[in-house]
Amino acid sequence: MPEAIMTTYKRLDVAFETGQGAWLIDGQGTRYLDALSGIAVCGLGHAHPGIADVVAQQARRLVHTSNLYRIPLQEKLARSLAGLAGMDRVFFCNSGAEANEAAIKICRKFAAHKQLSDPLIVVMEGSFHGRTMATLSATGKPEVRAGFSPLLPGFQYIPYNDVSALEQVEAGRGQVVAVMLEAVQGEGGVVIPDPGYLQALRRICDRNGWLLILDEVQTGLCRTGAWFAYQHEGIRPDVVTLAKSLGNGLPVGACLASGTAAGMLQPGSHGSTFGGNPLASAAALAVTEIMSAGNLAERAAEFGRIMLDRFRAELGDLDEVVEIRGKGLMIGIELSRDCAGLVDQALEQRLLINVTAGKVVRLLPPLVISEEELHHIVDTVCLLVKKFAG
Repeated sequence: MPEAIMTTYKRLDVAFETGQGAWLIDGQGTRYLDALSGIAVCGLGHAHPGIADVVAQQARRLVHTSNLYRIPLQEKLARSLAGLAGMDRVFFCNSGAEANEAAIKICRKFAAHKQLSDPLIVVMEGSFHGRTMATLSATGKPEVRAGFSPLLPGFQYIPYNDVSALEQVEAGRGQVVAVMLEAVQGEGGVVIPDPGYLQALRRICDRNGWLLILDEVQTGLCRTGAWFAYQHEGIRPDVVTLAKSLGNGLPVGACLASGTAAGMLQPGSHGSTFGGNPLASAAALAVTEIMSAGNLAERAAEFGRIMLDRFRAELGDLDEVVEIRGKGLMIGIELSRDCAGLVDQALEQRLLINVTAGKVVRLLPPLVISEEELHHIVDTVCLLVKKFAG
């Protein structure tokens, strides 16, 4: 019963019983086109047969042993992710928040290694890194942090997509050890940094001996038209975090590190009971293999261009439309005023969308979506926005 559940979500009055590809089906058999993918989780769509078969087979063999023992599937997954990301080592956990917690702990260990007593991690205004106490403290959205003081110290907030702001921090000669940010701010409204921004941050970190940490929980694994969004800029971070689409719905997160950062966590300094267990590792391995075989990064790039071109052509001249932006199959349509009501209106049209940052329609369709389904999303959203604009 709903009243037995804590009210941490304002849920829509619909419940789904089955799914297939880009579609979800409720108990009455009504089909809804999913343009949100469980908030960028189900990149391969719902009930993908390849994932379902692997999970079922693994569940019959072995689900969990703990990290007290070697887990060959975890080792294979780590090699695969490290190769795709250009990183050295991987820590497995169960969520994006946990992956970001691991990244923050790497920074703290790095600071101890440098004998810094009051280390600072520079983070971005408008960011979202999770709801645990450390990741909440790193999140640059005051409304999310409200009511949870005292927060964890050691974070300095600066404007996103502003190189000069980091240069001012650099000039201050404080005890900065790392810069942590999202490659694209998803919860912040699909905010895409200028070309060259990540490269500039990489240069600043290099000349100061700081770690560069990229939160790719939402953008990672082909969503933006590359395996990782930082690859568009031709850089490599010291730490990158993943979750969401890694398990296509199964809880699994990962913190990848390279160079010095890869050796910071040693036995006893961090852990996870369930992280990288055989079931989660089998699912995540299947996800990466299916994405690779289907060239889904290239597909996301192509389909994202189609959606952006159509949205800009049909909505770009409306006074109520502030900006239409996107990277791959990560689309944001910013309107001039609060538009949360569009979520319910889309539901009436049997389309699942999301509004974030109050006035940004966020679209994160499955990477396996067909072109016909893609155009259906565009048609419906354009209809809703035009009606909204009056």
